[in-house]
Amino acid sequence: MRKINLITDSTSDLSPELLKKHNITVWPLYVNFGENSYRDMIDIDTDTLYQKVEEYGMLPKTAALSPGQFYEKFEKFNPDEDYIYIGIGSKFSVNYNNALSAASEFDNVYVVDSQNLSSGIGLQLLKMAKLRDQGLTVQEIIEEMNKITPNVSTRFAINTLEYLHKGGRCSGTARFFGTALSIKPIIKVVDGAMIVSKKPIGFKRALNTMLQEVDANIDNIDRDAIMVTHSKADDDAKYLISELKKRGFENIHETKASCVISTHCGPRTIGILFILNN
Repeated sequence: MRKINLITDSTSDLSPELLKKHNITVWPLYVNFGENSYRDMIDIDTDTLYQKVEEYGMLPKTAALSPGQFYEKFEKFNPDEDYIYIGIGSKFSVNYNNALSAASEFDNVYVVDSQNLSSGIGLQLLKMAKLRDQGLTVQEIIEEMNKITPNVSTRFAINTLEYLHKGGRCSGTARFFGTALSIKPIIKVVDGAMIVSKKPIGFKRALNTMLQEVDANIDNIDRDAIMVTHSKADDDAKYLISELKKRGFENIHETKASCVISTHCGPRTIGILFILNN
């Protein structure tokens, strides 16, 4: 049986403890302020990110790994082992296509489209690790993931529209009215892309709206793991975790959003992510 290695990028938002436990390698994407480039969660953390945004009055640019960078990493792999790379979804970044292009030169590198972001990728990695540890081959793991990936349910409550606006994902008019009305949109991933699913007024209502979605699917949620992932929303995370425990969930993982994810959503963004059984 060939050894199977799992690799991801920094947007998968798994905790260092989970990465170490499941032997998952992380390659950072990049956050660029002008000519200064930082490796996500290595050279820069979210505290520093938000400090620099305030200082410069602008958002950084985020950058994927180039095909050449992927190639350089792939060619260092052991030819007697197999490697699965899964990172930010193809509709969110060129990272997937760059990895796919480089992987075409190698027989032992497999690139999977997560069709997701943040710990929506992380959930898939945990499933892959479980399947790997059960002794499945690479092809069998990929076949199983083709069934699981569409069932990953990702949603985030956005506290401020400023970052969506600065990042070109929210018009000035929409930002004005959203701010004036205290709208806290719920962003969901559907068919591999982001949509605004609901527009609750007030952040507590937004948190409870996400919990209502859990309630609506509670008998169909995979219990291996449920994620509460956030960017500087510690108190909100405590509230959601407490509510999830009341609903009988045990394997709840609190994880922190990377700088690349935080660049596009802003502080106090928080999500509940899980996999549906079918």
